[in-house]
Amino acid sequence: MYNQETALVLFSGGQDSTTCLAWALDRFARVEMLGFAYGQRHAIELDCRDLLLAGIRAARPDWAAKLGESHTLEIPTLAEISDTALTRDVEIRMGEDGLPNTFVPGRNLVFLTFAAALAYRRGIRHIVGGMCETDYSGYPDCRDETIRALQSALNLGMAKNFELHTPLMWLDKANTWNLAYDLGGAGLVDLIREHSHTCYLGERGAQHDWGYGCGGCPACSLRAKGWREYAARAATTAN
Repeated sequence: MYNQETALVLFSGGQDSTTCLAWALDRFARVEMLGFAYGQRHAIELDCRDLLLAGIRAARPDWAAKLGESHTLEIPTLAEISDTALTRDVEIRMGEDGLPNTFVPGRNLVFLTFAAALAYRRGIRHIVGGMCETDYSGYPDCRDETIRALQSALNLGMAKNFELHTPLMWLDKANTWNLAYDLGGAGLVDLIREHSHTCYLGERGAQHDWGYGCGGCPACSLRAKGWREYAARAATTAN
């Protein structure tokens, strides 16, 4: 359907964004990437992108031919105005509002707005993000309703016809692992396990069966739970 068009993928270097990158490479003629350095504690995720891209290029020459420019935008102001566990060295905990203090208010709204501004300049209509409201931490800017509303606002405000794609929106983490397998086989799954980064604390010292991370933060817990469910399903199917 989109095999003659270009997509811009929000590519942080994490599991979800890497899966979204593969999803886009499977569908679009050309794919550019955009990451954000916003003062996050886990900025190490941005360093993972080069290894992930190298792995994709080596494993899939057909995808390698589609890879375009990889952009990084510095937006430290987001950390300066935020008081969260992703932008401060504080303990991760639940807030009185029922949200974890890893929620960075407005982050996805800012990301997608900057992405649309870049896409506008580069003549790109399709923007792909890893937002999900099925198996997540309750962030309101990950909800499908939010993304649809923002798409309308961006199209009105820029007089364009952007499409915001969220291929993970209705998938739990186990199905996100399964999607990676469907797109790129065991090679892509192993690449994500070895070289992507999701841990909120930025730890890469301990390697688990699902990848690197502290093993205790909400991001690691979701990733580990999804991996266990995915591996159990795979084992059942194999038997």
